[in-house]
Amino acid sequence: MSRPTIGVLALQGDVREHLTALAAADAAAGPVRRPEELAALDGLVIPGGESTTISKLAVLFGVMEPLRAAIRAGLPVYGSCAGLIMLADKILDPRSGQETFGGIDMIVRRNAFGRQNESFEASVEVAGVEGGPVEGVFIRAPWVESVGAQARVLAEYGGHIVAVRQGNVMATSFHPELTGDHRVHELFVAAVRAAG
Repeated sequence: MSRPTIGVLALQGDVREHLTALAAADAAAGPVRRPEELAALDGLVIPGGESTTISKLAVLFGVMEPLRAAIRAGLPVYGSCAGLIMLADKILDPRSGQETFGGIDMIVRRNAFGRQNESFEASVEVAGVEGGPVEGVFIRAPWVESVGAQARVLAEYGGHIVAVRQGNVMATSFHPELTGDHRVHELFVAAVRAAG
């Protein structure tokens, strides 16, 4: 597959920035809101935003169960920040009623790096990304407390896991889409091509 079709879940969060990064990584990218749109995709990005809001809206828009099924069936998915939380099989400190799509055998802690005013940028070495570290933007970012046997740690920062991959599913605590460096998206697009 030369130019994969990758959707960005457009319920809430930094959708436009992911669309720009995916286009720069040579993918045909578009917003996705409805369950019937999932069938046309080679891959999907779950953007940052607010994980509890994404959870509620996914149920409201009817995409929660179809997306869970698509992930189980092998759809390549990448999530940044809140997207990482949504791809976790378990949240350490969930809000009442908060659900996830699952897909990575990991336990995550919401807002682990601090509140909004404690947001920061940092250089992060990510396994599989060539050309030196990527600049990660951490905004009320989660971290991964632990991973299961099938999950592979791609990056750590400050002694905490901040990037993980399990099969076709990949996630980062940080926002690479906000930096203009598209190498994390290129890594995901390459994974989508390999899966296709």
